[in-house]
Amino acid sequence: MEQVSAVENIIDEEFARTLIYKLTDWFEKNKRILPWRSNPTPYHVWVSEIMLQQTRVEAVKGYYDRFLSVLPDIKALADADMDVLLKLWEGLGYYNRVRNMQKAAQTIMEEYDGEFPDTYEEIVKLKGIGEYTAGAIASIAFLEAVPAVDGNVLRVISRITGSRKDIGLSGTKKEIRELLNTMVPLSNPASFNQGLMELGALICVPNGTPKCSECPLSSLCSAYQEALTDVIPVKEKKVRRRVEEKTVLLLLYEGEGEPYIGITKRPETGLLSGMWQFPLLRAFSSSEEVKKQLGLTDCSITEATGAKHIFSHIEWQMRGRLVLLKKLPKELLIEEQRIIFVPYRELKEHYALPSAFRVYKHLLEERYSS
Repeated sequence: MEQVSAVENIIDEEFARTLIYKLTDWFEKNKRILPWRSNPTPYHVWVSEIMLQQTRVEAVKGYYDRFLSVLPDIKALADADMDVLLKLWEGLGYYNRVRNMQKAAQTIMEEYDGEFPDTYEEIVKLKGIGEYTAGAIASIAFLEAVPAVDGNVLRVISRITGSRKDIGLSGTKKEIRELLNTMVPLSNPASFNQGLMELGALICVPNGTPKCSECPLSSLCSAYQEALTDVIPVKEKKVRRRVEEKTVLLLLYEGEGEPYIGITKRPETGLLSGMWQFPLLRAFSSSEEVKKQLGLTDCSITEATGAKHIFSHIEWQMRGRLVLLKKLPKELLIEEQRIIFVPYRELKEHYALPSAFRVYKHLLEERYSS
């Protein structure tokens, strides 16, 4: 079968016109009601698109509302304290995204007088905004006829055209983007781009069997017509992740009054840079080994639950150790980590902990829920 090189023969003018009509008509009748769609300002579209990367729509809704309630506009984002910013992002992961958002907001304040740039070419220059996000903002907020090519769109177009090219390759993405650049309608680019995304999210789904019987484009789809939806799109498996073993220390002081929890701040560069976390040891450590490394004798240590967290290239396999301290130290030092102790209530309200530690946060919530 010929691949994307044959797309020009598939997507002719009449085909494109039919596809645009069917897609936009379906979208207008079936689109989900989402908070950022009710008032698609560039700021709202931007925040939602960054949040939606690697995160489900239903999970994003609460984060989106909370974020806007604290940081309602570009100036508020540009001026926000980093700890506040990270706390608002807590649980979404990929914290460099929100750091880059703040840098972009500061650029907008300094170079664009606080007004979001209104063309794709200017938007894509902002820190942390790639081709897809720039296309989404430009087409949805400013009605510029440019494509917005995300994973959903790559899948939909690959199936329609019958492409066997690996959608993980930058060359394939470029070809599909160039194709769509000739198709985005001047009259309604927002519905066209959102329609492709929505179709990929609801009908032409990434995992499981696509709902071809409900698809408005099934009559135009090569993969459907040739029974190849289980083969297309093609995406090669990623390189195997490096596994790292970690011991998570839950250092607790439960004397009179409120409990105190030990936390430490990660370096300003590298993985989870600048984030607060529970102290980590570089390998699995027994209770006796933990005691020796802490240099404490007046404490009790019990095993806590294990957990696993997957980053893009690294997998953390974690074992927990619950350390009950008899005295409240001002700070501790272990494996170059400076550990401070904060009241549990303050930890919950003001300190952002990466989602890698979700299991251990829940353990503390259960312990102190009363």
